[in-house]
Amino acid sequence: MKKSYITSPIYYVNDVPHIGHAYTTIVCDMLKKYRQLQGEEVFLLTGTDEHGQKIEQSAKAHNQTPQAYADSISAKFRSLWEEFDIDFDLFIRTTDSAHAKSAQAAFESMYKKGDIYKGIYEGWYCISCESHFTKHQVTDQKCPDCGKPTTTIKEESYFFALSKYEKRLLEWYEQCPDVIMPKHKRNEVIRFVESGLVDLSITRTGFSWGVPLPEGIDSENTHKHILYVWLDALISYISGIGYKEVLRLDLWQDATHIVGKDILRFHAVYWPAFLMSLELPLPRKIYAHGWWTRDGVKMSKSIGNVVNPQEVAQSYGIEAFRYFLLREVPFGQDGDFSQRALIERINSDLSNDIGNLLNRLIGMAQKYFDLTLSSADIQRFYPQEVAKIAPLLQKFQTAMNDMQPHIALEELWQLLRLGNSAISTYEPWNMMKQDKSESTQALLMLISNILLKVALCLYPIMPKTAKSIASVLQCTIDSQNFEHYVVQNTFIESSTLKPIPPLFPRIESPLMSEPSPAQTSSSNTAKDSSPTPSTQTFQTIGIEDFQKLDLRVGVVLECKRVPKSEKLLQFLIDLGESKPRQILSGIAKYYNPDELVGKHVCVVANLKPVKLMGLLSEGMILSAQDDEGLALLSVAKKAGSKIS
Repeated sequence: MKKSYITSPIYYVNDVPHIGHAYTTIVCDMLKKYRQLQGEEVFLLTGTDEHGQKIEQSAKAHNQTPQAYADSISAKFRSLWEEFDIDFDLFIRTTDSAHAKSAQAAFESMYKKGDIYKGIYEGWYCISCESHFTKHQVTDQKCPDCGKPTTTIKEESYFFALSKYEKRLLEWYEQCPDVIMPKHKRNEVIRFVESGLVDLSITRTGFSWGVPLPEGIDSENTHKHILYVWLDALISYISGIGYKEVLRLDLWQDATHIVGKDILRFHAVYWPAFLMSLELPLPRKIYAHGWWTRDGVKMSKSIGNVVNPQEVAQSYGIEAFRYFLLREVPFGQDGDFSQRALIERINSDLSNDIGNLLNRLIGMAQKYFDLTLSSADIQRFYPQEVAKIAPLLQKFQTAMNDMQPHIALEELWQLLRLGNSAISTYEPWNMMKQDKSESTQALLMLISNILLKVALCLYPIMPKTAKSIASVLQCTIDSQNFEHYVVQNTFIESSTLKPIPPLFPRIESPLMSEPSPAQTSSSNTAKDSSPTPSTQTFQTIGIEDFQKLDLRVGVVLECKRVPKSEKLLQFLIDLGESKPRQILSGIAKYYNPDELVGKHVCVVANLKPVKLMGLLSEGMILSAQDDEGLALLSVAKKAGSKIS
């Protein structure tokens, strides 16, 4: 069995987890689950980086010891990953004694090799980033990475001979062109190394919160020096799998690091140089992702717009949150979080596309076949639909292997659209009226197979949702079924469905409080606030009022006059849901019922149901009226399409 190793960053405990931490860890979890579907044994490491001057200062500000402060913040990270069902194998802490011994052993090994020497460090240091900078990198004494003020320091230090590995690093980048992804980030790293590497200060003496040097190295000053926090933290990737005792090379030989773009240099330059010195294999992949903003504004505590991932998950559900993060932005690019976008994804993609397809399958299977389906003739009845499935599954796998989950999800949603379109096209309710039971059952088995394949593919992104869908078909999510039904594209020919409640109820309004408009107005001010000339006066509404409307395309299945009413027509309309809706409309003076069957109309789908003439009306059909009469609004899109 192939074995592989995945790491998240070792998160710095200067503050509680934010959306960036959640995104990185969810990506790691996604990658582990996908590799497990491919039959691999995967080890996932995450944890916290707890040493350094910044932690010492933060602890003092909170009237705590550094250890107590680190304990409290580290516990919040671990608790959140457990709440998010992150399937980590080890949560490592740099304050663990076993890790400290490994870090000391690595330092000693590099020292004995001649790659570490003592000198004097004089330059600029960013406490926030725990980074050293040369005078050429600092402008106006500001950190080139975070923009915060740097401090000048001059102290005795041990240096790692980073410059010695400049040529070998460049050779590695050339020989392994896909090791750093995305490629534009690889190019940034290469330019940094080509500009010339200077030896790296790897100890500090100005504070005491850190791993001390190993005994026997410069015994006179050993207890003055502590390891540079980045050397300490990076070593955790190997200390967590046995370094100093017996390193698990079966895992380390296929190591993948997932990091934010702001710490790529440490992982793609310093870390491989340390590994070269230790004569250990280099990482197989280093993936760097972008940053997240909120409503287009950089997150900041001062303006109160930092996204708390726990609040989002508790408000909207962790499954929807995972889907949004992995679907909304191409991996490697910056992304923007907004409740509006999240709600749109939930209502359109999750509630309508996947939730309703499952509900429609269950509803029709129960109504027509008592939940027991069987057909070996899917290919015979629906060859065009079957022919589209294999290419979409292959594109999904390619995108996942290329670490492009947003593309992979788009391919899955093409499959879901294929299923919803088949129902709208073939109209199984009419097929049953025509005694076409055989072709109807084949259609529902086609939908069952689409949903099974989607569930298997969706598992790394939305594990609980995937298992729920698979449970309807009484199948399990495992590598054997993934190979059988996705890789080989085999079809099930029978199934007894097990109904479940709807997966994703629609959300009508934001569930979390938003930042104060005054806090973000500077970045959202219109360029031209002058009024637009108009010959009419309209009552204005806010965008939040408009967003409450759920406008959908509906296909008229049946239409007839309401007895004893001169105005009302009674419609049966397909909105892409498990069953058609009944809607009454006062347009009988303008249309004959027969001419409306098959027409695509615009429907207010979330209007409160009312009774008219004793009949329930579940929505409103939109029309336009002037001196020349009335006309229904029509959109040539499939049933259930969102109108915005």
